[in-house]
Amino acid sequence: MRLPSGLTDKEKNAERIRTIPKSLKLNSFKTQWVYPIALLFVWFIPFPANTQTIPVGAPVLDETFRRDQLLGKVDPAWSFTVRPVFPDSSLVRKSPDADETMKLYGPVKSNAEIVHFAKNKGSVRWLPLTWQQQYNTHHPYSLNDGAMIPARGYQTLVSGGVFARYGMLSIQFKPEYVYAENKDFQGFYKQQSDAVWAGYYSVYNYIDQPEKFGDSSYKKLFWGQSSIRITAGPVSFGLSNENLWWGPGIRNSLMMSNTAPGFKHFTINTVKPVKTFLGSFEGQFICGRLDNSGFFPPDTSRTYNGKKLYIPKRDEWRYLNGIILTWQPKWTPGLFLGLTRDFISYWNDMGHKFSDYFPVITPFTKQANYGYGESPYGNDQRLSFFMRWLWVEEQAEIYGEFFREDHAFNARDAFLEPYHTMAYMFGFRKLVPLRDKKEEAIQVNFELTQLAQVGTNPERGTGLIYLHYPDPRQGYTHLGQILGAGIGPGSNMQTFGVTWIKSLKTIGIQVERYVHNNDFQVAVIQDVRAKWVDFTTSATGTWDYGRFLFSLRLDLIRSYNYQYLYRPIVSNPPRYWDPGKDVWNYQGNLSITYRF
Repeated sequence: MRLPSGLTDKEKNAERIRTIPKSLKLNSFKTQWVYPIALLFVWFIPFPANTQTIPVGAPVLDETFRRDQLLGKVDPAWSFTVRPVFPDSSLVRKSPDADETMKLYGPVKSNAEIVHFAKNKGSVRWLPLTWQQQYNTHHPYSLNDGAMIPARGYQTLVSGGVFARYGMLSIQFKPEYVYAENKDFQGFYKQQSDAVWAGYYSVYNYIDQPEKFGDSSYKKLFWGQSSIRITAGPVSFGLSNENLWWGPGIRNSLMMSNTAPGFKHFTINTVKPVKTFLGSFEGQFICGRLDNSGFFPPDTSRTYNGKKLYIPKRDEWRYLNGIILTWQPKWTPGLFLGLTRDFISYWNDMGHKFSDYFPVITPFTKQANYGYGESPYGNDQRLSFFMRWLWVEEQAEIYGEFFREDHAFNARDAFLEPYHTMAYMFGFRKLVPLRDKKEEAIQVNFELTQLAQVGTNPERGTGLIYLHYPDPRQGYTHLGQILGAGIGPGSNMQTFGVTWIKSLKTIGIQVERYVHNNDFQVAVIQDVRAKWVDFTTSATGTWDYGRFLFSLRLDLIRSYNYQYLYRPIVSNPPRYWDPGKDVWNYQGNLSITYRF
């Protein structure tokens, strides 16, 4: 179709829409989809979509954007509860200084652009090149490190790529390569009794969380933070392998974090807040694939009372359907309220009804879904409600999340026993500007995460968070790592930190208490002196130098009763609380990012 000359873009779009053939009737299934998609395409095609993301966990940058929101440099309408973020469309800077210090792809005179074409409607640019390194001296310690695995020894991750766009279409190609030395280490002690080993397998028969990822070095190439999208205004949809972070947590997220590698998923999500008469909304809807690790728990030949403890898992992939929705009420600026929900099930077990493919939009109770029965196939639901309250004038924020692993039977059950299969997280952060020091501040932060179960009715069985009985027996994992809070089932964590901040430069100290699987300790070990608790003291720092960004973290970890084994150093006379033999672990993390 040839359009008259001299028309504006808006007039050309209107002419295209007016001349769509009348033969496209809406009474067929095909044209019910073709017509609105074509309409969106012709309406938005003149407007380029810059939808490159800041990957979840990107060294320096991922944390800095949220922190700068407290300083007033970033639009306070953005919740930071649906990540990755899209900085070009979402994070409106409020000061000229922010453009220089926060520019994603490099200093103001950037070399990231490779080529422009189609009268600047299309372009290709380099993405930052990142080299991450990690070293554990005694045993694995892994949290929020994406495609890296829990491993002893040296480990490295290299990531880089390109971003291309044309009109509404964008392609982000950012693969990741991981190498881990994967040295041997002392795992779950073989001298534990057969009864304790039976309890161990009562957990690890229902989750794909291997103690060690094979007997040799680990090498793997991932799709990483890659995606292909169509973006129209504030909404984007497409295919992605990116890590997701759902909810307001900083150290832990109960529903979705970057402890595991990214997974393949179809996504419909906002790229910036959608403003309405009720306030602004952000959200994401995904359908994804979760894969198995292919590795096994330790000592699979063990028996107890003549019965083999290890039960092989089905070698099948799992379907995941999830949703997050965040609302900022127009009457309370800075307050964000939201919910998340997801389901997983074996793909081969699913039916073909609409509710089988999209269970997140089904009722919240078992009775409303299945009457007095159960799901016809094994599916596992998680649900959470969260809040984040941002106070820009006070340069502070508080946030929290309430999570439930299992359906309530009905509303009465939810009211009587809200703590059944419950987890929660709470945190705050405050910036204190330094007098007579431009752009400098002291950050104080605290976060508490509780996954261990509290006392509920002993007649009602309470499973561990991220496990499900009977299926799917890989639990809430992808490639052998937890999708939610990286501390894992039954665990708790408290984190406190103080950090000096000046733009991208930071120096901090952090202390952390990490209780490993307290539910297993209480039910199986049953010795209060044998809790496995890590106490970590960390020195952290980030720095920018020209096009380079540096991030360093040094952890000194004392593991009390490592692997739940209490080995008393007996005094004379012996006492109940004699100290035990503990172990030390040292972890170093260094990342270098080059912005073209």
